[in-house]
Amino acid sequence: MDCLEVVRQLWDYLDSELTDEAMARIHRHLAQCRQCYPQFDFERTFLDAVAATRREHPAPNLIRRKVLAKLRKAGLDL
Repeated sequence: MDCLEVVRQLWDYLDSELTDEAMARIHRHLAQCRQCYPQFDFERTFLDAVAATRREHPAPNLIRRKVLAKLRKAGLDL
């Protein structure tokens, strides 16, 4: 697995949305690659910060409904 492939799949990796085999391959790559690890660490920290902010300041229902409506309009099945 090369660095470009790993970086392209980091969001899915962090969301555990890959197969077990792909998760393991990326995990092994990140454990050894000094180039990819900073990107992984940044994206993980970003997601952690978003999650913490969301817990502290939940979005008002109106905003939540608007966002969901736009995502559905864009074709996402929610």
